[in-house]
Amino acid sequence: MTTFKRNILITGGAGFIGSHVVRLFVNKYPEYRIINLDKLTYAGNLANLKDIENLPNYVFIKADICDYEKMQELMELYHVDGIIHLAAESHVDRSIKDPFTFARTNVMGTLSLLQAAKVYWESLPEKYEGKRFYHISTDEVYGALEMTHPEGIEPPFTTTASSSEHHLAYGKDFFYEDTKYNPHSPYSASKASSDHFVRAFHDTYGMPTIVTNCSNNYGPYQFPEKLIPLFINNIRHRKPLPVYGKGENVRDWLYVEDHARAIDVIFHNGKTAETYNIGGFNEWKNIDIIKVVINTVDRLLGRKEGEDMDLITYVTDRLGHDMRYAIDSTKLQKELGWEPSLQFEEGIEKTVRWYLDNQEWMDNVTSGDYQKYYDSMYKGR
Repeated sequence: MTTFKRNILITGGAGFIGSHVVRLFVNKYPEYRIINLDKLTYAGNLANLKDIENLPNYVFIKADICDYEKMQELMELYHVDGIIHLAAESHVDRSIKDPFTFARTNVMGTLSLLQAAKVYWESLPEKYEGKRFYHISTDEVYGALEMTHPEGIEPPFTTTASSSEHHLAYGKDFFYEDTKYNPHSPYSASKASSDHFVRAFHDTYGMPTIVTNCSNNYGPYQFPEKLIPLFINNIRHRKPLPVYGKGENVRDWLYVEDHARAIDVIFHNGKTAETYNIGGFNEWKNIDIIKVVINTVDRLLGRKEGEDMDLITYVTDRLGHDMRYAIDSTKLQKELGWEPSLQFEEGIEKTVRWYLDNQEWMDNVTSGDYQKYYDSMYKGR
């Protein structure tokens, strides 16, 4: 029987961000056993991990984090000493239509996982020594920022520097680790609640927890109800591009592989009970991102650059739509040495090429065929 140096449970590991984290850890740390736990709802896709599914240090478990008894069983069965918790309902529009599911998964699911870890770890002779519960959250818990960009300066407003050099931003303020929580959607409210539970388990029981809040991620394997993959696919097939309001809302964008690298650094070197913000120092208006995506897709498909601008279709704005998010990652840079490797222009080029080169993946996702992959690979094992 193989003995592993660490046994790390990654929840939501078949999802967009989670699959990148699982792949990074499985490949980088062959001495670790990585247990990928995912319920395989609409956003979980095991085809995202075909390249590592047969490696000896990788295990997949289909389960619901709300199943407390199952979480207890897995903690004991695999001797879990580290948890990277990504499993969550994450789409704001879905939360507006169905807030109960978001409260159940994001709040009660996190509580189930916390309690299972607490009970197991406290049963061990060493208790919490060498353990870590790492909870991934979102910048949306902070609410919204005012937008007042300098007159006469054209977008994009980007920088790879620290917050002191955000001189071309869409506003003066940023989300810092001590920014007051002010969630505006059922999604962000559920994530804020889960963050509070994680911190409460440290303060009450001494559990070694850590929380990170990240900005919008983009890159390969993202479920195509999210803006960038949805629009890439729609442009390819010349379908309308639905834009909320006037497209003026601003988001900070982070390439998903950079986020995975940050999670790796923080899991291993972050301080217990600390919060770290992870952002790309890349603020863009939605409408400006859409224009870049259109130009990039058109160019790579051999069309005249910008010829599909007429696909833009303005629709009624989302309820409670926050105007601007902007993460300050200076603490993470200074304390742990992490910084994003890609600016948006470079990252979007890689992203568009991936989706255009992997049309079969997109077809399987949009048709629902990807949900059959679990049955073909794992049922009966």
